[in-house]
Amino acid sequence: MLGYIHKYTYKLKNGAGPALKLYGDGECMEMERRSKMADFKQDAGELLKLVGGRENIVSFTHCATRMRFVLADEKKADVKGIEALDSVKGTFTQGGQFQVIIGNKVAVFFDEFSAISHMEGVDKQEVKQAAKGNMNLLQRAVANLAEVFAPLIPAIIVGGLILGFRNIIGDIKLLDGGTKSITEVSQFWNGAYNFLWLAGEAIFTFLPVGVTWSVCRKMNADQMLGIVLGITLVSPQLMSASDYVAAVEAGDPVKMWDFGSFHINMVGYQSQVIPAILVGIVFALLYRFLKKHVPDMISMIVVPFFSLIPAMILAHTVIGPFGRMLGDGLAGIIMAGFNSPVNWLFSGIYGLLYPLLVITGLHHAMLPIDLQTAATMGGIYTFPVVALSNIAQATAVAAFVFINRHDAKAKEVGIPAFISGYLGVTEPAMFGVNLKYLYPFVGAMLASGVMGIFSRLAGVIANSVGVGGIPAFLSMRGDKILIYIVCIAADIVLAFLFTLLLSRTKLKDYGNH
Repeated sequence: MLGYIHKYTYKLKNGAGPALKLYGDGECMEMERRSKMADFKQDAGELLKLVGGRENIVSFTHCATRMRFVLADEKKADVKGIEALDSVKGTFTQGGQFQVIIGNKVAVFFDEFSAISHMEGVDKQEVKQAAKGNMNLLQRAVANLAEVFAPLIPAIIVGGLILGFRNIIGDIKLLDGGTKSITEVSQFWNGAYNFLWLAGEAIFTFLPVGVTWSVCRKMNADQMLGIVLGITLVSPQLMSASDYVAAVEAGDPVKMWDFGSFHINMVGYQSQVIPAILVGIVFALLYRFLKKHVPDMISMIVVPFFSLIPAMILAHTVIGPFGRMLGDGLAGIIMAGFNSPVNWLFSGIYGLLYPLLVITGLHHAMLPIDLQTAATMGGIYTFPVVALSNIAQATAVAAFVFINRHDAKAKEVGIPAFISGYLGVTEPAMFGVNLKYLYPFVGAMLASGVMGIFSRLAGVIANSVGVGGIPAFLSMRGDKILIYIVCIAADIVLAFLFTLLLSRTKLKDYGNH
């Protein structure tokens, strides 16, 4: 099978001009790869020098858009020189890693860098592990928490979108003059509404199963046993926390395991993540201890049994109740702020300061609290503000591109950044543009602060965590979706205007140009 037709010029014996040569698919792909690598050869060589040379690189890898380095001494990296390279869109340091934004062709750049440096890249997990040597205790704790939830985020986002779609077809009165929902007039959509709950229930109700699995994966314990442990927290045998509270308030009997001299309440931890994290950690520590000290001859029998059963007992007697209390307490603090007499001010401050949480990585610590809030209190006030903050950061980049519309470099860096920002991925926008030039970052912060106030005054609340960009409206409660769309539109306008205004002030001079 022939691939491309490649044209090159040479003179035949009879004096003919251009000739055609046919290459197969494999040859064409290899030629294309070499061509792209050649495009990055000079910049890759320069980057090697500018990060401090081979001796300053502990390890490196890449993700979807960035080269990720763990450097022995980050001070040796010439940030201004690196950002001046044509193929570099920006740099930032986070989680003990020095990250260089390349864009969608980062894999090709990575190959060229590996070839020039004569070093082999490692996988992301190894880089993350090496990076912890550059972190303090708090940063390590947050990084570990982020690693636990990273594999779960796609499922959580999908779950949020599913719940949002169910909102639109089942909860909003769109038909018959605003008196009926789509599911009320269509049997097909009524069936779809009920069918989609299969995934919604699997993701959110049984989320502790994913949490305990991820903890075991992170801590090198048996992952299948982690799944089993998670199921013991959400088994259909168990009452939900809300059913338990309702039974106690009504004076109805509570399901329990009766051991004669004592009993244990049969209460589950559906949708709750903090109890699952704590139980998973205890199990993993027990498992690793036994694995280390039990002889290999009997390890297969002894280790699983004597790690799983004690973890189950502790889960339903001590750790689980404590984790629920801790989670409810943290969720209560957040809810108290959003339900206080000055809730609008609290929401505004949260919107204003949230980008600072992202810079430090502390926003990862908010995810389990948000999920706990959704599980125990039926909704999330923080996510609407978070999504507005992300949209503002993306819009600030769009304004930056408009201001510098005659600058090819600005468009090359900015356009992909604000597009990805609108879809919920804000790192290229924040670190590639906004923080570098400063005034777009401040403009976005001001806009998200104002819209945090407005969204709270409008009573916007999310059913779940979803895509932290424009699609976030799908995660809002059905009766608040339309007003949230208005909030998004106002957020875009304000962020654009604030950025334009600040570009004409002295703040523009403080950026790293």
